[in-house]
Amino acid sequence: MLYDLRRADARVKWLVTCLLATLGLGYLFGSWMVGLFSGFTPQSVAVTFASPEMHMAMPPASTMVMEHPMTLQEFGAHDHYTVDRNLLVQDTHVHVPIYGIIAAALSLVVLGLDLARRWGYALITLLFAAPWLDFAGMWLTKLVSSGFAVLTVAGGWAMGFAYTIVTGVALWQMWRPTPGGVP
Repeated sequence: MLYDLRRADARVKWLVTCLLATLGLGYLFGSWMVGLFSGFTPQSVAVTFASPEMHMAMPPASTMVMEHPMTLQEFGAHDHYTVDRNLLVQDTHVHVPIYGIIAAALSLVVLGLDLARRWGYALITLLFAAPWLDFAGMWLTKLVSSGFAVLTVAGGWAMGFAYTIVTGVALWQMWRPTPGGVP
């Protein structure tokens, strides 16, 4: 081990705990956003990315607002969003570096865990490979075939799985009670 989170100063443990909680909150809202915009199945992802690109018409010179009653079910209904190439370029530009930073931060946590060397390598690899799969799937779905949407779904689930494993093991190792009663 490079360092040992089990024996780290309580302030370091608290820092890691706050980092993991903050990333977890980001993942929860990110999942919510995915659910709103593309869904969690290869079919819904394919519709989002493989649909023909449509250029939006300019809005009319004037608009009219109307109020009318709505049922609760109507509030949840929405049109399915499609992602054009320009938006995919923008999302890739923004998300891929951030996912790399998140993977690096979680990898630093992995280095402080009491894990077999091969498990450390496996977790670090998964932390980086998951977003690669996610975005490779989006681009391949957009440019090659809707069948590649399965890569996007697999990458998204792999990101969540890797985060959950790192967080669970880290919190257990850092805060579990010890025979002396002090974590």
